[in-house]
Amino acid sequence: MRTLARSAYLDSKLGVDCELQRAGSALEHPVVYDDAARELKALATEGLVEIIEEHRRELGGDVLIDRLRYRRVR
Repeated sequence: MRTLARSAYLDSKLGVDCELQRAGSALEHPVVYDDAARELKALATEGLVEIIEEHRRELGGDVLIDRLRYRRVR
């Protein structure tokens, strides 16, 4: 089964800047979005994507990623 982050990666085009979209999916929930963003960051350590921009905010004592822009490189 594909994760939300893996789907975002596979749906993106090589070399095109993308933003992990939250609207219209389970990514509307801040914790789910944060999990998917962290998974995309893990893909960056594998050399599959480049993280262009990351924004975090505090929610309930936790610091969550609430915006992530990336570029598929492989």
